[in-house]
Amino acid sequence: MARLDEERQKALEPERIRHAIKKITALGYEITAQDNTSIKFIHNGKTVTFYPYSGWATGASIKDGRGLKHLLSSLKSNHQPNK
Repeated sequence: MARLDEERQKALEPERIRHAIKKITALGYEITAQDNTSIKFIHNGKTVTFYPYSGWATGASIKDGRGLKHLLSSLKSNHQPNK
């Protein structure tokens, strides 16, 4: 038995990726890589990976955590986008 509802994920994930990209680029960050499940960008010289469906963000320059709002708040408090 699958851990996730894969049909729900397939339906919601594309919109969550678009929304996350819009919010992250609005802060001045450039998306360096994107696939069907994750977004990558540079923050303070380090790669940050965000998984929009689960909300998980990880990277050496941030405190790992869950939620786009948490990630955006963390980026705003230490705002040094890579332009």
